[in-house]
Amino acid sequence: MSALVLALIAGAVVGLALGALGGGGSVLAVPALIYLLGFTPAAATTASLIIVTVTSLATLYAHARTGNVRWRAGALFAAAGLLPAAAAGATASRLPQPVLTAAFAAIAALAAVKMLRPTRATTGPPADGARPAKAAGTGAGLGALTGLLGVGGGFLAVPALVTVLAFEMQAAVGTSLLVISANSLASLATRGATAGVDWALIGPFTGAAILGAWDGKRLTAKVTGALLQRTFAVVLLAVAAFMLIDALT
Repeated sequence: MSALVLALIAGAVVGLALGALGGGGSVLAVPALIYLLGFTPAAATTASLIIVTVTSLATLYAHARTGNVRWRAGALFAAAGLLPAAAAGATASRLPQPVLTAAFAAIAALAAVKMLRPTRATTGPPADGARPAKAAGTGAGLGALTGLLGVGGGFLAVPALVTVLAFEMQAAVGTSLLVISANSLASLATRGATAGVDWALIGPFTGAAILGAWDGKRLTAKVTGALLQRTFAVVLLAVAAFMLIDALT
């Protein structure tokens, strides 16, 4: 199977995760870029940021049209992660590749565990006034993950928005795309060089991801969120196990 076909298939899956779950796309994009398309871990994290940024912005527009984005609270949440994302992005290229791979595997496993755990409904205070200190700390942590590992952080942003800011699930999914976009842009701004990024593959990958994200948004109306989360969680656990074994051997 050609690299272009693999890029299109992987892009569609990544977009589907972003559109349906508001996250999870980048934890699939990085291993796909490494193991299917032959990118180095450093180049894969940079390429993932490009793909996730463009796809998230396109999907954010779709969610905004249906009123699923809380702009004020989402912007405050994202703002806390901008500096950590920039700082971590500047240091990512200096880390050994096995360390990046192992760290990414650990994050992918964490994402899978969180997706497998049922989401608890909250009856907390209004979104714009809920626990600002905790929200800022969570946003900063997500920003650091974005910069270091090339993940948008949506798989952690969605449960954080539900539990910390008392968002309903649809608003959490839509608003997480705002957080992902801001963090990814901040990290990309500090990375600068895009050596090792094959634009002939990244372009089709991104295009397929955007189309997949729009399909993912429509899929949420037909398939329960719990089923989608369990499906992606199983995939992520397999990916995490494979990457961890690769990093340790």
